[in-house]
Amino acid sequence: MANSEAKLPENVPGKYYVDEDCTFCDVCVEFAPENLAYHEEEDYVFVKKQPETEEEEDSIQEAIDTCPSQAIGDDG
Repeated sequence: MANSEAKLPENVPGKYYVDEDCTFCDVCVEFAPENLAYHEEEDYVFVKKQPETEEEEDSIQEAIDTCPSQAIGDDG
């Protein structure tokens, strides 16, 4: 389970976030490319945009469900 106290600084404010346990397997970005992005210099993923539509909510939930390191959190 993701730790809200270990949120990565690049996450935009909102209920979804990625924490420091991200191992950048790239699986989540495939599911939610509108909301998640790869930080090229640091090799991790962060929330670049909070979901605005039901489709984006479904996509980020799928990313959460498939994250092998459980690094994507939902404080909503």
